[in-house]
Amino acid sequence: MNLVTIFLVLLTVRLFSVFVVQTFYVPDEYWQSLEVAHKIAFGYGYLTWEWKQGIRNYIYPLAISSIFKILALLNLDTVYILVLTPRVFQAILSTYSDYRFFIWSGKKKWALFCIVVSWFWFYMASRTLSNTLEISLTNIALSYYPWQGEGILYFGPAALCCFLRPTSVILWLPLVFYHIKKSKLSLTQLIFKRFIIIGAVICVMCISIDSLMHGQLLITPYEFLKYNIYYNVGSFYGSHAWHWYFTIGLPTVLGISFVPFLFGVIETIRHRKTYPTRKVLLITIFIVMLVLSAVEHKEFRFVGVLLPLCLYITADTLTKWSYNASKVSLWCAALLLIIGNAVPAFYLSTVHQRGPLEVMNKLQNIAYKYRDEHKNPARILFLMPCHSTPYYSHIHRNITMRFLTCEPNLKQKVNYKDEADQFYDSPMHWLRSHVPSYPPTAKPTHVVLYEPLATQIKEFLVGYKRLYIVVNAEYTQARTGKNILVYQRLRGDEQNIYNREEYKEEQQFMQLSDLKEHKNEDNLIDGEDEFGVDGNMFN
Repeated sequence: MNLVTIFLVLLTVRLFSVFVVQTFYVPDEYWQSLEVAHKIAFGYGYLTWEWKQGIRNYIYPLAISSIFKILALLNLDTVYILVLTPRVFQAILSTYSDYRFFIWSGKKKWALFCIVVSWFWFYMASRTLSNTLEISLTNIALSYYPWQGEGILYFGPAALCCFLRPTSVILWLPLVFYHIKKSKLSLTQLIFKRFIIIGAVICVMCISIDSLMHGQLLITPYEFLKYNIYYNVGSFYGSHAWHWYFTIGLPTVLGISFVPFLFGVIETIRHRKTYPTRKVLLITIFIVMLVLSAVEHKEFRFVGVLLPLCLYITADTLTKWSYNASKVSLWCAALLLIIGNAVPAFYLSTVHQRGPLEVMNKLQNIAYKYRDEHKNPARILFLMPCHSTPYYSHIHRNITMRFLTCEPNLKQKVNYKDEADQFYDSPMHWLRSHVPSYPPTAKPTHVVLYEPLATQIKEFLVGYKRLYIVVNAEYTQARTGKNILVYQRLRGDEQNIYNREEYKEEQQFMQLSDLKEHKNEDNLIDGEDEFGVDGNMFN
C-alpha cells in the first residue's frame, strides 16, 4: 500500500471511532475542553477552579471555540454538531499522528497493525482530552526526532506538548539530553541557535494567549506545578500505591500487547547495543514511570503518553519475530491481538458508562421544550458526584443548572470537605439547607441522580415524578449506580393524586432493581416505565 492509502485507512479507523465511542471516560474530556470552549464561543457556561486559578493552557479550548464560532456563523450550532465536530477535529489530528508513527517505525506492517488495533488508543483517539492531544503531539515529535543524523523539527511539538501538559517535561528531558549527547553540533549551536529560539517562540505564544484570556501575566506550567506540588491537589482526587503504574497502569493501557512488549523489553536489555533506539525509549519509559509513581494521584490516561514508545518497541519486536515465524503462527498472533484489543475496546466504547451521555440527550430535549406553570424554562439539579456528566456543551441552552462541586482545599482549611462530600454525608440535611421548599415552584424543575440515592432522599422526591431511567453501567463505585434517574417536579394538579402511589411504586422498584434485570430495557432507556410514557400516568 502507498502512503496515501495508509493515511486513508488510518483516517477511516479514527473517524469510525468518533461514532462508535459513545461512553463517558473522565470529566476532563468535557470540563477542560468543550465546556471552556462553549463559554468562550457563546458567553455562558461553567469554568472549573483550574481555569480560575490559571493552571490550564487555553490553546486547545480556543481551537475548539473557533470551530464553535464558525458553526454558529453558519447556523449549524446544533447540539449534535457541536459535540461531533471537535471529536472529528481530534480524530484527524490523531490520524496524522498515527501516520507519523508509521513513518517513524520504518513503515513496518506490524507498526501499522499495532497502532490500529490498540484498544486504548481507539478508545482515546477521538476524545477531546488534553491527554489525547498530548499523545498525538508526542507521536508527531518522536517521528521527527533525530534518531539518526541531525534534526530539530521535533522540538516545536515537544515544547508545545510541555505547555499543554507540563508533566510531558519528564518524557522530553531525557530525550533532549540524549540529542545533545549524540549531536555533532556544538553545545552552543544546539542550545542557543535552535532550542532557545524554538522554545522562545512557543513560550511567547502560549504565555500571550493565557495572559490575554486571564487579563494578567500568567505562566500556566508554573501555576500547574505550584498547585500540584505545593498544594498537592492531585491527592484530593484519590491515591494509589507507588507501584500502580508498573503493576496495573501500563499493563492495562497496553492490554494484550503488553506480552510482546515485555518480550521486547527483555530482548532490549539483553542486547542493548543491538537496539540503540529501543534502549533510549526504554530508559525514557522507566524514568517517566518512576517520576509519575512518586505522585499520589494516578490514572491510566497519565501513562497514555508512553503508548507510542511502547508500541514502537512492540512493533519492532513482532517484526523481528515474524522473520522466522510460520504463517500459522503469524495469523494466530494477529488474531489474538485483534480479539484481545477488540473486546475491551467494544465494551468500554459502547457499554460501560453510556448513561452520562444518554442522559444529556434527554436533558437537552427538556431544556428546549419544557416550561413550568409560569412559562419559565427548566432548572436542573444534578445530585451526583461532581462532573459526572457533561454540562452546557451538551445542552447549548442558557438555562439554570446546579451540580455538587468538589474543589480541593486550596485555603488549607482544617477538616475540609467539599460540597459533594457534605451532601453525601447527609443528603436530606443538605437539601433542606440549599434547596428552597416553598413555594413548590421555587424548587428545581428536574433532578438528576444515580439510582441508589433515590431511596435516601425519597422525602425530597415526594414532589417529583420519575421521568427517565437511563442505563449506565454494570460495575459501579460507591456513589454511582447501574442506572441514572431523571425526576420532574409535579405541577399543582398532579401532586395529590400522583404521590399516593409514588412511595409505593418507588419502593417496589428499588427493592427489585438489585434482584432482577429490568424488563423491556430498551423502552426504559427511552423513558418508558410502568407508569406509561415519560413516567406520567396523567398523559
